[in-house]
Order: sequence, then structure tokens, then C-alpha cells
Amino acid sequence: MSLPRRVAILGSTGSIGIQALEVIAAHPESFRVVALCAGTNAALLAEQARTFQPELVGIRDDSAAAILAEQLSGLDSELITGSESAEHIAAHSDADVVLNAITGSIGLKPTLSALRSGATLALANKESLVVGGSLVQQAVQRPGQIVPVDSEHSALAQALASGRHQRGICAVPVADQEELSGETEVAKLILTASGGPFRGWDAQDLAAVTPEQALKHPNFAMGLMVTTNSATMVNKALEVVEAHLLFDVPLDRVETVIHPQQYIHSLVEFHDGSTIAQAGPPRMLVPIALGLSWPDRLPQVDYPMDWSHPMSWDFEPLDHSAFPAVQLAKQAAASSATHMAVYNAANEQAVGAFHTGRLGFTGILATVEQVLAQHTGVPESEADLEAVLGAEEWARQSAEALIAQSWAASSGVVR
Repeated sequence: MSLPRRVAILGSTGSIGIQALEVIAAHPESFRVVALCAGTNAALLAEQARTFQPELVGIRDDSAAAILAEQLSGLDSELITGSESAEHIAAHSDADVVLNAITGSIGLKPTLSALRSGATLALANKESLVVGGSLVQQAVQRPGQIVPVDSEHSALAQALASGRHQRGICAVPVADQEELSGETEVAKLILTASGGPFRGWDAQDLAAVTPEQALKHPNFAMGLMVTTNSATMVNKALEVVEAHLLFDVPLDRVETVIHPQQYIHSLVEFHDGSTIAQAGPPRMLVPIALGLSWPDRLPQVDYPMDWSHPMSWDFEPLDHSAFPAVQLAKQAAASSATHMAVYNAANEQAVGAFHTGRLGFTGILATVEQVLAQHTGVPESEADLEAVLGAEEWARQSAEALIAQSWAASSGVVR
């Protein structure tokens, strides 16, 4: 990289955003932070702004805006507030790279804005692609405009460099692939999963899971929604659909394998029988750095694995009977242009109910399945932003009605 890249970070106070700023601070010659945006954490956002002096600072929560404005006093940063602050910053920060590290489908509009601005989108907000589907694909202006930040998809992009795959909207891994002709040597994409805190449990065991247990991920410290989604395997289900959309590989050729140690982040099987794995410590620094610097690799981003000590890696199949999330997502993604928006929204509503004690752990996926069964779907030709957002809102209302009904029945309340 010659000139420092101008970087905007959406979700700067979350885990991915904080680590991205660590990478940038360690490589000041390569990056210039021009915009930061967060949801509610005004104190940390103000601290980040004082450190990196961005041109734009945004916060979604109006109630936190006054606190942030006071803490930014004296800084030459423009303050953007409200529900569309991330969307505004993505569109108007004049960034070379927009890192979308927002959690949830509220990241869809900022994703579309970043792509339409012409910036490279470092995508950590998987929900925006999974929910938006063809809307996101159509907003892409050039091959390689999206660079994946999820460790699994970063691993796939890196492993794909070992063969020919001229398909998809993701970063083209081989420099001489100038035209996307559709040629591919890929047989399968294989995403690894830790198995979460309940690896090896059966459906009967899972019925008694508490919120405290669900938040004890064995390898990563993440937010409430992502950690719970990892425990139910919904996170992996979303990643399977994301891989399908990023790399244009059919859903039936995107698979999942349980790998508890998480040293191998994903694998690509080629049609000659070779399988290429991308390995590294179970941390996010390398995929985040690649998202910011692609196709270049920054030096000394993370400590490599120490091969001087013995280690062993385990692999086992996913138990689809206990964890139906992946199969349910594949069915939803194949059903219509809005089924995955419904899947994600119903899941978010159900996870919230689980953590407030109104729904059992296995009730999360049961609710998602029931809501999906009620959804008629929208054809691809009619799937505009309004249709996707409308399907989401309907799914949240439908899920909440089912949750309330179930809670009333379990509480002995007659309605």
C-alpha cells in the first residue's frame, strides 16, 4: 500500500471495531481513521475519537448524543447522530475502506451505502448480506469490492487463491483473474465451527440450558447476540448462507465441520481431490487486518502458531438433529428472496426472549421454524429494500406473538 488508506469503522466500540483500531494503531503508516460510529457507548467512542481524531463521529442512540457531544468538545470532528448515522457515514466519509462491524440486520443500509459510495467494504456484518441477498449483490460496483472479515470467510478467500474460481462478489483472490467468466475448480466450501459450549449435547439436554450457560463460548469473547447464536449454531447457519452469496457456490456444496480448537478457520476442496486449509490462532486480528489491507498482508499482525510444541486437532460432523439451524437456513435461503430476512429477524426476537426468561433455549429455533412456515415469501424480482424490511418487521411481530402465546401457556395464563 502506497498512501495511507482512509478507513471508516461502523461499530467501533464492539469487539471487531476495537481490534481493528488496535491493528490501525500498530500500522499508522498504512491507515488514517476518518470516521467512527457506534450504537450507545458514548464514553468509549469519545475516547477513540480523541485518540484517532476522525473527521466524522456518529452515534445511533439519541440519548447518548448529548453526552458524546460534551465529551468531544474541542475536537475538530463533525458529530452525526440518530438511527441513520452509520448509513450517513458510510455514504459521506470519503473512505477508501468501510469496515461494517455492526451486529444485526440494522447493518444492511450502511452496507448498501458503503457499496454505492465506491469504497471497499470490509464486511464483518454478515446479517446485512444474508438478509439483503440480491440487494447487496446488485449494489457491488466492481469485483473484489467486498472483503470478508469473518474468520471463516477470510479463510475461504485465502484458500481460494490456490485454485481458479472466477465467480462471486467477494475479493478475487488471484491477481490475473480480470474477468469473472464463471469458471471454477471448487468442489466444496467447508466452514469450521467450534461446536460452542454445548458440543456433544443432545436435544433433550439442550432444553434446560440457561442464558448464563449459553454465553460461555469456549474460544471467543463476543456480544450477547453473536455468542447465543454460536451456542444455537445460528451463527454458523448465517455464515453458510454468507459463503454461498459471497463466492457463488451452491448451498448443497457449502458444508460445516466441528473443529473445537478452531485453529483451522475454513477449507476449500477442489475438484481434483485436494483440500486447502487456512490455519492460524483462534483470534480475529489477521482477518480484520486483511479486511483493511487486502490484497496486501501487514507485517506482525498476530503471533503465529508455535510448531515446536505438540498439539492435536479434532474434527467431527455437526449433529443436525440437536442443532437444526444450518439445515433450516439452507431451506430458507432456497425458498425465496425474503425467507432469510425472516429467519434472522425471528431469531433475533427469540434470542431476546430467551435472555429475558420468556423462552427456553430450544424454543429459539422452534420459533424461527414456525415463523418461516407462515411466510409466503417474495420473488427475487420484487425483493426491493422495502420488501426485505417489511418481511423483517412481519417476522418480528409473528415471532413475538408466538413467544407470548408460549409464555402464557407455560405460565398457566388463559387468554
